[in-house]
Amino acid sequence: MGELKVIGCSKSLFCTRVEWALKLKGCEYEYIEEDLRNKSPILLKYNPVHKKVPVLVHDDKPIPESLVILEYIDETWKLNPLLPEDPYERATARFWAKFSDDKCLYGAFGACTAEGEAKERAIETTLESFGYLEKQIQGKKFFGGEEISYLDLVAGWIPHLLNVIEEVGGMKLVDAERLPSLHEWAHNFIQIPLIKECIPPREDLVVLYSAHLSYIRSLEPKKQ
Repeated sequence: MGELKVIGCSKSLFCTRVEWALKLKGCEYEYIEEDLRNKSPILLKYNPVHKKVPVLVHDDKPIPESLVILEYIDETWKLNPLLPEDPYERATARFWAKFSDDKCLYGAFGACTAEGEAKERAIETTLESFGYLEKQIQGKKFFGGEEISYLDLVAGWIPHLLNVIEEVGGMKLVDAERLPSLHEWAHNFIQIPLIKECIPPREDLVVLYSAHLSYIRSLEPKKQ
């Protein structure tokens, strides 16, 4: 297996998805907690380009970016495969993973920080994106079928972080009436012991994102 380290932040769901993957594969690893306000020499050494977490370090070789890390883990350790064998199905899973991050996650962030008519438009656009994701889980236990897959780990922020973003942003995006399949998946996914044990405390995330929203507001031009 070789020496494994994860450089991460316990409040980042991008880092959590990496831990989920390693635990599913049965990999032992050292977790190095990073203070993103005072970035450590080890982070700057292993990710000098973006200076971000997570970083997986395998036998002193660094792999940054969570989606890239998940694929590396799946290709290196074959137990409990995350991506399907069929090339088309693999490509499809990658497409929806990027969609989940780019359109759903960052869409929710945008809706959280927006105000007035801009907020209404952002909510509408993000709801449309979640609707596409809803269709991918309809009639299935997990996005990949009967077992936890790559896309489940990528979308795993929804059961825990989305509720925080909704609270801080004063809005509601995913509920049982509007998106029943996605809502049911989220409820069941977060109850899995391996998944549940890695998630950061909700109250910490509320404090973090409330502070982030306050910072964004402080940068806005003062209304006369």
